[in-house]
Amino acid sequence: MQPKLKALGVVAAVSCFVFGESGVAHAGNVTITVAYSVTKTFNQVDKLMKTAKEEFEAAHTGANIKLEPITVVGDAYTSKIELLDRSASTQPDVQYEDTFKIQADAQAGFLLSIQRYLSSWKDWSQFSKNAQAAGKRADGKTYGVSMGTDTRGLYYNKVLFKQAGLTVPWSPKSWADVLSAAATIKAKLPNITPINVYSGMAADEASTMQGFEMLLYGTKDKLTNSAGKWVTGSKGFRDSLQFIHDVYQNPSGNLGPALSNALIPNIFSNISNVWLTGSTLAIDLDGSWLPRTWLPGGSHPWADWNTTLGEAPFPTEFGAAPGANSMSGGYTLAVGSHSKNAALAVQFIETALNKQNSLTYDVSSKQVAVRADVASAPTYKTTNPTAAFFSSLVPVTHFRPATTPYSNVSHQIDIAMEAVMTGIETPAQAQVGYDSALPGIVGARNTASATK
Repeated sequence: MQPKLKALGVVAAVSCFVFGESGVAHAGNVTITVAYSVTKTFNQVDKLMKTAKEEFEAAHTGANIKLEPITVVGDAYTSKIELLDRSASTQPDVQYEDTFKIQADAQAGFLLSIQRYLSSWKDWSQFSKNAQAAGKRADGKTYGVSMGTDTRGLYYNKVLFKQAGLTVPWSPKSWADVLSAAATIKAKLPNITPINVYSGMAADEASTMQGFEMLLYGTKDKLTNSAGKWVTGSKGFRDSLQFIHDVYQNPSGNLGPALSNALIPNIFSNISNVWLTGSTLAIDLDGSWLPRTWLPGGSHPWADWNTTLGEAPFPTEFGAAPGANSMSGGYTLAVGSHSKNAALAVQFIETALNKQNSLTYDVSSKQVAVRADVASAPTYKTTNPTAAFFSSLVPVTHFRPATTPYSNVSHQIDIAMEAVMTGIETPAQAQVGYDSALPGIVGARNTASATK
């Protein structure tokens, strides 16, 4: 089916896309649908798409960009897109696609390889090799263009730290240092939540990536080994669950948010719009994009955020080299496999992610730039107060396994985390549950014991 779909895309593009004497592209009466996620606290993509629509329609006579914003985020957005992808009549031409879904959606036949179109785009060389790889499948073909990446670290309230007698600036060297600071906050400022680490099923992939993997990839272990097999029985996995236990089931007093607050879907907006802005949360393990809601024009402007909060790398377990760990992901713009105007759809992506639009988007959404010309732009460096810090984490960052089973593996990690954070299971018991579920997800021959 896919070669036929590709051929249809080329024919459609040739029949409806020509250039007039003025050099302005004439697309005929063609509509390109563009689907993406937007909420009250996340509208940067919406602004980007509206700008790109205006520019594209002005440059392509007869072209109509139909924006289809979907007012949910995360797993709910992914589910909605998957439903739209299942029918040629509903699938968008261009869609906002998480990098960790590229492999699965391409394999399922939802996405079109756009390799041949990008090879003639002069700006493609500005994208870093890692950014180009983020949109690739194992077949080596490109299915999405990165909009920017992200890194993760610790936000801490400098005012609260000083009140608790903690040193500012803060530079924890191990997990023990992080827990010690949280315990000091608990003892000195009992009405303050010491630390947030996303955990459990409500926060979904944020629990896995911003919580568990920030821990695991700072140990000697990973989710997969050098042969690509999924690891069972690793000490790093168990130690990571122990850290979650120490935050949420601390014998001397809970260091994390109350479970009634930690296990609700809107924990994200509570953290960014209430707890941090209200100085009731001292430490937050979170992503580079968080300040976008606080900037002028953001959904929850906070003038003092950059003077109130400090940032610190999240340390490795015992301070071993490289001393810190981060995780990276991000979204791409991809073309639906049913698109009858694939060439035009790719040209819309090229417009949306040109230098100026990428610069504006990266600054407003706190993205770590993936275009070299954007990363070096003075506006990027000076307008974004945390750009230098979060960009400095790129050398120590890791990416999630970009494989089809990952989303189901991620869910099992969330189950293990929730069992530990609620005290239902010990870290060792939760690990056994994860290890037992893994062969059914990835296949027994694709697993390997950490002891072998």
